[in-house]
Amino acid sequence: MHVLTRFFLLCCVLLSGGAQAMQLTATRMWPSPDYTRITLEAAQPLAHTFFTLTAPDRLVIDLDGVGAGPALDALARQLSADDPFVSGIRAGLNRPGVMRVVVDLKQPVKPSIFQLPPAGQYGHRLVVDLYPADAGGNVAARQAVQAATPPSPPPATPQYRRLITVAIDAGHGGEDPGAVGAAGTLEKHITLSVAKKLKEKLDAQENMRGVLIRDGDYFVPLAQRVSKARAVKADLFISIHADAFIKPHARGSSVFALSENGATSVAARWLAKKENEADLIGGINIDVKDPFLKRTLIDLSQTATINDSLKLGHAVLQRIGDVNTLHKPHVEQAGFAVLKAPDIPSILIETAFISNPEEEKRLNDPGYQDKLVDAIVEGIRNHFATHPLTAPSRLTRNP
Repeated sequence: MHVLTRFFLLCCVLLSGGAQAMQLTATRMWPSPDYTRITLEAAQPLAHTFFTLTAPDRLVIDLDGVGAGPALDALARQLSADDPFVSGIRAGLNRPGVMRVVVDLKQPVKPSIFQLPPAGQYGHRLVVDLYPADAGGNVAARQAVQAATPPSPPPATPQYRRLITVAIDAGHGGEDPGAVGAAGTLEKHITLSVAKKLKEKLDAQENMRGVLIRDGDYFVPLAQRVSKARAVKADLFISIHADAFIKPHARGSSVFALSENGATSVAARWLAKKENEADLIGGINIDVKDPFLKRTLIDLSQTATINDSLKLGHAVLQRIGDVNTLHKPHVEQAGFAVLKAPDIPSILIETAFISNPEEEKRLNDPGYQDKLVDAIVEGIRNHFATHPLTAPSRLTRNP
């Protein structure tokens, strides 16, 4: 009788433990040319271990105390056929109290797995970033950069026009939706739409070419946006946003340049702080010891570049004023991390305030987007008409 009682109590404990298994509250996948991100979200931190297997390549993640549920079931359905790294995902109970997630891989990867505390609309997140295992980086990504760079002209041809390369940064993306309008419009979708239109318009110019920092719905850390622009030898860096402000009646378009000495207004300081927190929302591994990242994020002495940025910003702001009300009649300055390329004139354009219901409607209007993009291109053209580039470039095109 005593033995049976102990057995009964043990079964009750096991059943009680199973009943208390935590369910994931959400799962998300964000494929991109550089890496694939998998996010597992829960009400509390996720205890986990992981390892990789070969022949075939797999990543195995064991989640302690996690049970089956709709969010976990939904993960496999989010897989995209053109994901460069993941071919399949499956999950099941490996042993009592441990849920095993197996990620089938198309190629060897170098996983970066880290926890993020609650931020913005998200709870506790376990982030799984899958990078290519080869030290040289993703072959597809390198090919994309090469495709964006026109070939050097034959040396025998005597005349070539200086090609201006413009890095176009669509703000936010992936895990980081950016600001949300009253009607539910996400800033990340507006910025990508405007960025793609801007690239198309720039490519149509005889001596300009646009390169998208992100061309899909995925997250790119702020410092990587800067390094991507430098990798394609950009002459200009333009970051597109459609932000919100604490007051819904705030309206108008704005242009910002970097400031070394503080923001030029309360709104500029507020916006810069909000944009610089994007890495907290989108999620980066703060344990990474990257000296280039540190150099990029520190305040660099770049007076000449800031002066060029102000001139460019003024030319663009003048043209945007023909399309929309200006929030301020001059180029503002603040400490935006994404503008800190030490050698590339950089501006951040607030297309309109998505927090203003009237401007939210305009931002969703393709006609308004076209007019805005035309104004930006005209501003860039006017800037170079009065401030032509003198530095040599290997990027050239027939006139």
